[in-house]
Amino acid sequence: MSNYAHSQQAEIMVRISEIEIHPEHLEKYKEILKVEAEASIRLEAGVIAIFPMFQKNDPTQVRILEMYKDKQAYQAHLKTEHFQKYKTGTLHMVKSLKLVDMEALDMETASQIFRKLKN
Repeated sequence: MSNYAHSQQAEIMVRISEIEIHPEHLEKYKEILKVEAEASIRLEAGVIAIFPMFQKNDPTQVRILEMYKDKQAYQAHLKTEHFQKYKTGTLHMVKSLKLVDMEALDMETASQIFRKLKN
């Protein structure tokens, strides 16, 4: 791994949020999450990715790939108005939440994903 890729990996914070939503709140939750994710990407320079997904076989199982420039960017994200609105507005909709911090195996190759998306 090059020194550049290694220093980038040391800075970037990657997390997967594993969320289970109460079925009766699923559609409203997805609406609120979509707004929050879009605002995070548009308004926060330190947010690299907020990529919400749900399992095809069980849409109440939501996963969010989160990437931040560094831990300070993550801490700043938590204080934003759009995140606070999401968090307080969906608290009763969430059955379970698990935050899993991740380490990239190959950040150098992973960075190519974003270059490919531009084309």
